Amino acid sequence: MSDLIRRDPRTEWIARNRLHPLHAELTAPAGDVRGPTGLLRKNPHGVGFIGPNGLKRIDRLAIQLGESGPQGGQRRGAKAAVEVQLPLVTVESPDFYVVAVLDMVGGRLTGHDKDVLGQGHKLVAATEGQGAVVAVTFGDSKEEAFDKAGVDRLIQFTGEQYEGYSPEQRVTALQAVERELDPEYWLFPDSIAGGQELGCRLAARLGERPATQAWQVDAFTSLCRGGSQRIDISRETPRLLLLGEECADQIDETRHEATVIELAGVPGTLARIEDCGAVDVDPSQVPLGEAEFILSAGNGIHDWDQFHQAADTLRATEGASRVAVDDGFMPRHRQVGATGTWVTARVYVAVGISGAIQHMQGIGQCDKVVAINSDAGCDMVKRADLSVIGDSQQILAELIRLVESRQQGGAENAA
Repeated sequence: MSDLIRRDPRTEWIARNRLHPLHAELTAPAGDVRGPTGLLRKNPHGVGFIGPNGLKRIDRLAIQLGESGPQGGQRRGAKAAVEVQLPLVTVESPDFYVVAVLDMVGGRLTGHDKDVLGQGHKLVAATEGQGAVVAVTFGDSKEEAFDKAGVDRLIQFTGEQYEGYSPEQRVTALQAVERELDPEYWLFPDSIAGGQELGCRLAARLGERPATQAWQVDAFTSLCRGGSQRIDISRETPRLLLLGEECADQIDETRHEATVIELAGVPGTLARIEDCGAVDVDPSQVPLGEAEFILSAGNGIHDWDQFHQAADTLRATEGASRVAVDDGFMPRHRQVGATGTWVTARVYVAVGISGAIQHMQGIGQCDKVVAINSDAGCDMVKRADLSVIGDSQQILAELIRLVESRQQGGAENAA
């Protein structure tokens, strides 16, 4: 008789009655169970919680965040994402160094900078011994994620002598790094933000023959773009490299020490170049391919005078979708997309653009995309880093008012 399975009708009734106070206790999911093969088994029916109306609810956002809530289910309304702690990579006593001189446009790492750091780690992995990637920056820095970008050691040159356009003093500082660290490789982003000029100046000082527009590099061979990006030139990998964009995968699966290195001293230099400050340039004269701030219009724009006023107030370069160009509202050289101009702006504001595939391809290299649209489900809103849903005419009018108010307030404070 002891081997007979006894059923408890009351317990079974409670398990069927979702409104019973003891229902959650009886149906709570069991802990982790491993099957005969050692794999972790989960009960798909044990996910969720019972709402006040007796229906089972599943908060899929909270499930993704892994936040447990009452009644063995998931907590509702979870907003903050759980930060993943990446494994820390340390280099105690490096046998050699790979130095990456970064552009740091606006005081932050650019995508090109991160590509260069990734290439540095590729060269470290391909070289015998234990190496460290050293990042060199000039001026004030706002970056807080050097460790996640793959920086093992960090050298920061700050002070008035490194502000603005100061290539002579910066090359003198890099020569001090050369004397103290004797790097295995020098890496520069081949860009108009300063990396290309600094790399060429340092190569002349060191007597090196650099590789320019290098986009596939290993410890033995470098493949470089030439002939206006139409041909590839293969050569032996030199000590100094000017790297193109997407030359290597960025570091995104590990953290690094980013230990600050203090140099013994950097001698001063007699500057023969005087920085007279930035020149005010009409944004409408800036080519789309070189613009850093673009205000782009689509089929959702109905007041074109207001759009031009907004671009002038924001000091933004104007762009347009193919529909706006075909309708005759914007010139052909302002068309953004695969059938127009591929842009690499730091900020791209799309007003009334739904997001055709050709347009999305053209803005693929933009750092930050802001969408202003009345359709919350369009592709541009899904792509955007920040979206404003509403009537574009009203939003632009309010934006113009806010910018003008801020400018007037600044002028009053200055007076």
